[in-house]
Amino acid sequence: MSDPDVAAARTRLQAERQRLLKELNETVIAPGPMTYGSQASAASQVFEQQRDLALRERAETQLALVDAAIDRIENGTFGTCRRCGLPIAAERLEALPWAALCIDCQRLESRGR
Repeated sequence: MSDPDVAAARTRLQAERQRLLKELNETVIAPGPMTYGSQASAASQVFEQQRDLALRERAETQLALVDAAIDRIENGTFGTCRRCGLPIAAERLEALPWAALCIDCQRLESRGR
């Protein structure tokens, strides 16, 4: 296991941050007035609105993870598992530079432990 490339991680995190900000700043098109002529049309409108809101929520969550990773770089804790304190595998950080947990702790947390 090698040490994480912090400079490369910072570059990737900043690029991801810019992408997410752009995505969040895109105008969400408000649904037009509901027409009562077609239940299928109304259902489609509701579905599209719910999908757009879910995508926005996902982008906001991802942005928070990216910002937290940038903060860890700044304070010198990047690459250290926030749960057990052991190093996070460089390969994991290469794939997910915003990872705050090592793979073992992530599995435990995913199981609710």
